[in-house]
Amino acid sequence: MKKFIINIALVLLASAFNFAQAMPVNINTANAKIISDSLTGIGLVKAQAIVDYRQKNGAFESVESLTQVKGIGSKTLQKIKEDIKL
Repeated sequence: MKKFIINIALVLLASAFNFAQAMPVNINTANAKIISDSLTGIGLVKAQAIVDYRQKNGAFESVESLTQVKGIGSKTLQKIKEDIKL
């Protein structure tokens, strides 16, 4: 019984983790850690570049404008586009 309860807890924890990752991230308000945790293929360095660009140039007006950040091209944008909100 104890093993069953542990398995149920692990399934619930994994489900909660996947749900949290599935939620889109607002690149106009999120910090670098949240951006890097939320976007596949975006590490902390690129996430910080997003934050730095936003602080210097203002809020992103479109998801496509993210390609103005050094290191984020059209291929990367296509991979993460669905996980971004403004």
